Amino acid sequence: MINLQDITRTYSVEGQHIPALAGLDLQIGRGEHLAITGASGSGKSTLLNILGCLDRPSTGRYRFEEADVSTLDDDALSELRNRRIGFVFQSFHLLSRLSVLENVLLPLRYCLHPVSGVEAYARELLERVGLADRMAHRPQQLSGGQQQRAAIARALLLKPTLLLADEPTGNLDSKTAADVLGLFAELHRDGQTVVLVTHDPDVAERAPRQVRMRDGRVDHDSGP
Repeated sequence: MINLQDITRTYSVEGQHIPALAGLDLQIGRGEHLAITGASGSGKSTLLNILGCLDRPSTGRYRFEEADVSTLDDDALSELRNRRIGFVFQSFHLLSRLSVLENVLLPLRYCLHPVSGVEAYARELLERVGLADRMAHRPQQLSGGQQQRAAIARALLLKPTLLLADEPTGNLDSKTAADVLGLFAELHRDGQTVVLVTHDPDVAERAPRQVRMRDGRVDHDSGP
């Protein structure tokens, strides 16, 4: 599903060139669940941004399903992000003025084409993540774990083929984190492709495949 070949990413900071990725190769199959780990500065966040089409590689080739991402213009990238990639972040990014249901429906605002039956599906997702009785609440009325589950429901609204999670348990206590990781495992069992970035080895071990980054490259890959 995903094929990264010889990917580099270099940033220019005050006239200096800072390499973040240095010839990285990575393949991810449909339905896989993997965790990307590594020390600060290893390149894992840059890799996540490239996987999510939030950033472009300096050189190399990225194929997402049938699309050669390097050839897409900004509008095509926006459409790909909106319809085929779901994002879950450490800080939830829920809007306080909206209800939980309205937050889950937010991706609709960026759709270029109408989507039928989406509100019913949003309610179904909230039931699935255990928030059936919290749909009318505001985010500040929820616990951290409930907010993260609402964010996961929002990420799944448009049925993405790829779910990216950036330190999704970073703001949660250990029990709540285990519940959220259990939800990712359940989604994986149902066929969802899940890529999770974490600095926590205990979180990484919950994924069937672990990829460790070092100096902008894959240092270890437990997969095939």
